[in-house]
Amino acid sequence: MKKLIQKYIYKSFTLLASASLVLSGCAESFLDPDPQTMFKPDVVFNTESGLESVLAICDRQLKRYYVSEDSREMIALATEYTFSDLMVPSATDKNGLLDNVDNLLRPNSDQTDEKNLGRTNSIWFFWRQNYEGIRNANTILSFIDGVALDEKVKNAYIGRAYFHRAYRYYAMVFQWGNVPLLTKLTDSPKQNFRSTNRDAILKKMVLDMEFAIEWVPDQKDMEYVGMVNKGACRMLLSKLYLSIGEYAKAKEQLDILIEQSGYSLMTNEFGVFNEGNEPKAWPITRNVIWDLHRAENKLIPGNKEVIMGMPNRGAEKESFIRMLSMRIFYPFYFDKKVKSPDGMQALRNFTRNDKNYDVNFDYMRGLGRGISTFRPTWFYTHTLWSVNGKEDKTDLRHSSSSGNWMRMEDLRYNNPESSYFGQNLMLHHPETNALLCADTIRRWYDVPHYIFCLDDPVNQANKSNNGLEGATEGGVADWYLYRLAEAYLLRAEAKFYVNPNDPTIKDDLNIIRERAQCSELYTGACTIGDIMNERARELFFEEWRNVELTRVSLCLARSGQPDEWGNTYDLATFDKQTGTDLQGGSYWYQRCVKYGMYNKGVTIRVDATNTDLDYIMGKHNIYWPIPEKAIVSNNKGKLYQNYGYDGYDPATPIWETWEEAVADEDKTE
Repeated sequence: MKKLIQKYIYKSFTLLASASLVLSGCAESFLDPDPQTMFKPDVVFNTESGLESVLAICDRQLKRYYVSEDSREMIALATEYTFSDLMVPSATDKNGLLDNVDNLLRPNSDQTDEKNLGRTNSIWFFWRQNYEGIRNANTILSFIDGVALDEKVKNAYIGRAYFHRAYRYYAMVFQWGNVPLLTKLTDSPKQNFRSTNRDAILKKMVLDMEFAIEWVPDQKDMEYVGMVNKGACRMLLSKLYLSIGEYAKAKEQLDILIEQSGYSLMTNEFGVFNEGNEPKAWPITRNVIWDLHRAENKLIPGNKEVIMGMPNRGAEKESFIRMLSMRIFYPFYFDKKVKSPDGMQALRNFTRNDKNYDVNFDYMRGLGRGISTFRPTWFYTHTLWSVNGKEDKTDLRHSSSSGNWMRMEDLRYNNPESSYFGQNLMLHHPETNALLCADTIRRWYDVPHYIFCLDDPVNQANKSNNGLEGATEGGVADWYLYRLAEAYLLRAEAKFYVNPNDPTIKDDLNIIRERAQCSELYTGACTIGDIMNERARELFFEEWRNVELTRVSLCLARSGQPDEWGNTYDLATFDKQTGTDLQGGSYWYQRCVKYGMYNKGVTIRVDATNTDLDYIMGKHNIYWPIPEKAIVSNNKGKLYQNYGYDGYDPATPIWETWEEAVADEDKTE
């Protein structure tokens, strides 16, 4: 059995520590406003083990987007989802709740770390983390010529570094648009960067990933699971080809992934059967979708669908990062704000040593003790699951009968003081129709339990604990980066841009639906909306939803193909519009306002906190504002600020080609 990279990462951290990490005395840089931690090159980078160490850090950094490293209330990737059709921030007591994005998101918006519990977005984290990953990849590329390696090994290192850099830039150009391009470590601090054209960056990343797929080994030829492999490089290259309009080339890469690379969809139960944290309260009927999303099964040899995953387990803090999904994403229902019709608290989170404890009603262990920093939209929990105009009631990804999906109405009152004990929860009083929940934003919604359910060994072992949270120390929180299902969905998209009437588009969608045991299959021509809906069903909290919607917006504008409503988009204007009306904007914007919870024209009153919420998204919010910290620290140059934000100036010079940007990197004046 192949080894996970956990111990490899731990060993690499130890090597770097022994090599004495030192603070450089260099001036602040726009990408790192704090004193930059650097490695002593004469100690670390004259050997292959030094390169391995930095590559291991790059691998570890990937999972930081998906876990709860610095906060018990935040997961960075959720920000990607709140800028989409699928989620909104829901912590209604937070002073930093980003509900009215159109008014509240500014270049000087919150740029503190994740430990600030008043915040509900991670935009600054993405800026910092992406550039840290780019810097570490560039560290490998800057020193590798000084290490004695044969050509095959050397080029494999270069290919992996290219992947890490391209992965971050792929995200950044669809989060911020035009950003500075860095391809090396500079000899002295540089504070006169220019932004580089989005398409120029994408073209450079394409060249790099074309190199990578030639030299990075297949997973079967690698010692460790969790490192960058050829399949992951091919997946990223296909997305980059789509981004620059090379649709046929994207399809070619996806054909190879699907038909020639040894991967296959998992269609039957496999691996270990994790029954959930408390099967008597929340029973699970074993099924392939449940098994596919068990952390214990994601990276095992028997899983033929995983292309690349992120191992997250073990006792060492360097190799394991908490994933508090059952705290952050589940409803905040264990308090008096959710009542039974007789006025009693509906749900109690009894400890196991409480005299009223009943294992059959132990929802706190079965479903966790949520605080709901983020919640899914009604579109994701309800209307998304209709195909051909019918709700697909057999789709395992939306199945409450199997235990995969949690609906509030499936819970039963577990307060023994209530006369409704044992009956199913009700949102409205059966006689007066009065609302029984004081905060339906935070305390009453469905959850894809099969995605977010993780074992919590720390709190599970404590009989007096009243709050399971997700994967804590000693737990398992392995996560997918890429799997084969996405390759089918990307291939359907590539076909759509070439010929939207291609009859095989539906086949790439239906193979995913058939695995989920759906009754409703696509039968005719498929729209881009069908493809993006299937992505939402299949890849929730795997894909970077905001990034992918923005990329598709670019692809529609570039290809001229219509969206599901018949709209077409102008390449010159789709990302340069303002306003909150329902017309115009980009495909990203149309999904946010037509499917998501934004711009409905109503103010939501939350009685639990006396809060008024206005979920409003602007057309210009397709890109985030370049952070003020980055602008100020680049004090000898001017970065391109995005349209619609303070500081936007269309006359700001940018590098139109990646060659110009690379040539300028060593110029500090």
